[in-house]
Amino acid sequence: MNIYVGNLSYRMTDAELREAFVPFGEVKRAKIVMDRETNRSKGFGFVEMDDDAAAQKAIDALNGQDVGGRALRVNEARPRD
Repeated sequence: MNIYVGNLSYRMTDAELREAFVPFGEVKRAKIVMDRETNRSKGFGFVEMDDDAAAQKAIDALNGQDVGGRALRVNEARPRD
């Protein structure tokens, strides 16, 4: 399952994003989206987990949780149009 994670701290790293999801199951990939021109975080990212049940547990547990001083917005990612 591909998971959208929004309202991230601009200082958060890919590794820190991964660590937030590891307690719920194996994380295949964790990537924060960066602005091409400034190379700064855009404040959101994506996490991939193969186990849909573990991914849903992570979504339920982390949505609204304070991480780095910001309440995360976590849900299943929608396909691009």
